Amino acid sequence: MNWSTITYAVHQKVASIALNRPDKRNAFNATLVAELKAAFAMAEGDAQVKVIVLKGNGEVFSAGADLGYLQSLQNNTYQENLEDSLSLMELYKQIYTLSKPVIAQIEGHAIAGGCGLATICDFSFAVDEAKFGYTEVGIGFIPAIVMVFLLRKIGERNAKELLLTGKLISAAEAKQMGLINDVVGVENIEATVEQLCQSLIEKTSRASLQATKQMIAAVQEMGLNEALQYAAEMNAKARATDDCKHGINAFLNKQKPNWD
Repeated sequence: MNWSTITYAVHQKVASIALNRPDKRNAFNATLVAELKAAFAMAEGDAQVKVIVLKGNGEVFSAGADLGYLQSLQNNTYQENLEDSLSLMELYKQIYTLSKPVIAQIEGHAIAGGCGLATICDFSFAVDEAKFGYTEVGIGFIPAIVMVFLLRKIGERNAKELLLTGKLISAAEAKQMGLINDVVGVENIEATVEQLCQSLIEKTSRASLQATKQMIAAVQEMGLNEALQYAAEMNAKARATDDCKHGINAFLNKQKPNWD
C-alpha cells in the first residue's frame, strides 16, 4: 500500500507505524487519521505481527490537529464535523481495543491529539526532552474524545489538572501522573522499546494477550457482580485454549513455552 502521511514496516513480528508529516510536526488531518486506521487494521490482521510500535518521524511525536485543517472544518455542517470526529474516535477506540499490544516510542513533544495517541497506547516510553499536554482549551476547542480514555488512565484529579489548564508537563511529570510508563534517554529509547517487544514476543501467549486486553477494556464499565461473572467465564474459556494447555504442559515439564 502507498502511504502519504505514515510509514509502515514489519520486521521479526513487530509492526512499526510512524507518523510521517515532519514538516507539519506530524499534525493530524483526515488523511493521517485514515491511514493510521488502515495501518493498525493491517497489523491486526497480519498473523506474523505480535506487537506494534507507534512513533513519529522528525523532531516531534505529534502536535495534534493541523490548525489549518481545523480552520477549514469551520465551514462544515454539524453532520460533516460529526463524521470527522467519529473517524478520530474510531482510531482511538481501534488502538485501545486492538488484540495486540501497542507501544508508543515518543522521541519528541506529544501535544493535544498527539498526547491522545500516547494516552491510548498500552505502553508509552518518552525521551527526557518530550513535553506532554492537552492544549485544546487554549484555542477554544475541547479535548473531548481523549478525555474518555484519560480518565480511565490517570483518574479525575490528574485529568482535570491537565485538561482544564491546558498546561504542558515534562516527561518526568507525565510518568509521575501515570500517563507514560517511563522516561528514557534518547540514546536508549529504541533499545528499551525493542527489549519490551522481544519480551512480549518470547514470553507471552497471543491468546492470553488478546483476552487480557479485551477484559481490561470491558470490566471497567461493569458493575461488581457482572464483572466477576464475566471474569469467571473468561477464566473458564482460557483453560480450554491451546495456548493454556501448551503453557501448563511446558511449566510442568520444566520447559520454556514456544510462543508464536
